[in-house]
Amino acid sequence: MKPLKLLGVVMLVVLVGIQFIPSRTNQDKETPPSDFILAKGVPENIGHILRTSCYNCHSNNTSYPWYSRVQPVGWFLQNHINKGKAELNFSEFGAYSVRKQKSKLSSMVSQVEKDEMPLTSYTFIHHEARLKPENKKALINYLNALQDSLQ
Repeated sequence: MKPLKLLGVVMLVVLVGIQFIPSRTNQDKETPPSDFILAKGVPENIGHILRTSCYNCHSNNTSYPWYSRVQPVGWFLQNHINKGKAELNFSEFGAYSVRKQKSKLSSMVSQVEKDEMPLTSYTFIHHEARLKPENKKALINYLNALQDSLQ
């Protein structure tokens, strides 16, 4: 067998083989009381923006697309989600100290204002997650007001 053909066969076997190694999922059955939307009594319009644009990577309940079941794409997505949750986890926000909550709120405002969040790589595929100017303004105003209200 020619080396290039052998390499192709080996690559195909590896690609098929890794499909049997699943990635971990990030899906809780219940929403904890420490969830940002519950803990802070977030208005429905802001909650919708957060669930649509932020919660997939920054909570304990990700809605996975079909292609997440194809490896190594699933591993890449799970790694991305783990990094997002390490930075900010809306499911645990209510359990953060007031100081940490203020810091996270300030960071969220800054990143939304600079169009750093949601990530372009995410909104490229998930068009619904793009923040319309009016939603961006509403979100920033709400987060600023919430930050000012924390003692």
